Amino acid sequence: MSDRTGIFAGDDPFEIARRWLAEAEASEISDPNAIALSTVDADGMPNVRMVLLKEIEADAFVFYTNYESRKGQEIAASGKAAFVLHWKSLHRQIRVRGTVTREEGEKADAYYASRSLKSRLGAWASQQSRPLGSRTELMAEVAKLTAKLGPTPARPPFWGGFRIQPTEIEFWADGAFRLHDRFRWVKANKKITWEISRLNP
Repeated sequence: MSDRTGIFAGDDPFEIARRWLAEAEASEISDPNAIALSTVDADGMPNVRMVLLKEIEADAFVFYTNYESRKGQEIAASGKAAFVLHWKSLHRQIRVRGTVTREEGEKADAYYASRSLKSRLGAWASQQSRPLGSRTELMAEVAKLTAKLGPTPARPPFWGGFRIQPTEIEFWADGAFRLHDRFRWVKANKKITWEISRLNP
């Protein structure tokens, strides 16, 4: 008999993740949807940075970025990524590893249009991850593009979403005396069903 009760209960890991995120939104001071996203370069050297998770779909986790950034290029080369959601207020975390595809259709257009005008123009102006001479140089580029693109800029072709489809999800909750609760969901070889196991702390 499974002991996945309480906060771990459920047959859909994405629904559990949405539930945990909703709880975090009520208790976390800022950016409860911040994830530490990990990628690897051509030499296998890892990179990690914080980005904002924007949607938990029926079978994937979605965030948006510049495709020409370092993370964008590394994802394009490997087709894989991992991340962790960590909430100090709840003493919980979710770890995800999986394959990645682009989200560059209507959904990406809609999310881009929902951002503030300054953020939309900033996406055009920033050559993310590449060297920058000065902040003055960046702000001059923003001003130039503001005049050129007007109040309704289209989504840049080099900017959009990434959809992470997990092959592994782990739900972790703090336990007394460091005897934490950990449940790992694994979908190997593109199987339809998940294999679930409790892990030692």
